[in-house]
Amino acid sequence: MANLGFVGLGVMGGQMVNRLLSKGHTVTGYNRTRSKAQWLIDKGMKWADSPRAVAAAADVTFAMVTNSAAITSVTEGPDGLLAGLSKGKVFVDISTVSPSVSRALASKVREKGADMVDSPVSGSVITLQEGKLSVMVGGRRETFDRVKPLLLDIGPKVTYVGDNGLALAMKIAVNLSLAVQMMAFSEGVLLAEKSGIARETAVDVLTHSAVASPMIQYRGPFVLQQPEEAWFDVNMMQKDMLLALELGRQLDVPLPTTAVSNEFLTAARGMGMAKLDFAVMFDVLARMSGISK
Repeated sequence: MANLGFVGLGVMGGQMVNRLLSKGHTVTGYNRTRSKAQWLIDKGMKWADSPRAVAAAADVTFAMVTNSAAITSVTEGPDGLLAGLSKGKVFVDISTVSPSVSRALASKVREKGADMVDSPVSGSVITLQEGKLSVMVGGRRETFDRVKPLLLDIGPKVTYVGDNGLALAMKIAVNLSLAVQMMAFSEGVLLAEKSGIARETAVDVLTHSAVASPMIQYRGPFVLQQPEEAWFDVNMMQKDMLLALELGRQLDVPLPTTAVSNEFLTAARGMGMAKLDFAVMFDVLARMSGISK
């Protein structure tokens, strides 16, 4: 059983801590809004008043925050996570951020005598709760070997992909396809619907057809009814699409379907749907097709 820390107790981060607690680990946690973490405190998680205090208390500290600016916010400064690191400690960043930002942070972590891996995940709240999450890891191999058993307590598939930043590149490559698949699925549903097929029937057929990836199977029904709380909202998805487009430009890889799908996310934001699950791309295309929900 390990002595762990966790910074960022949102929907996914909180569920990860819940799994780590269920495996018998000691977890010290911090979240900007303490009330959102109360359910974990009630389950035995220790509370810390700053990211620094979390890192100081733990041997291995995880973080899961929204973007590059957020990871800088929780790591820098007198109360930042970096200030709590010391020789022999490990920082595991699960956030999806820019690979270059992550590599720069890893250098700062090593200056403290600690080490860092980037370890983004693929999956939703449902796949996490079902124990089916996929984890990618970038960093030194010996550090990966040290944290792999802990990551296996979060998800059953843990893959070492190479040096620092490469797990993030892999995660970005995965996530661009989510929006692209949602776009194609929406086109199929709307084409069927305007042909005279009930939307519910079209969704049922497509989610049981050859195009039904795991993502389409669990998110496809969102075109019929949005979840009460977004699993992955428009703003979050667009953040990852912009990371993909930036990486594509850096590497001279054209990403035409990513670019088009990204514009539908922009349209969703313009229509006031930024906080809805990104499956709302369907509603944007539906309006363009002359169909109201």
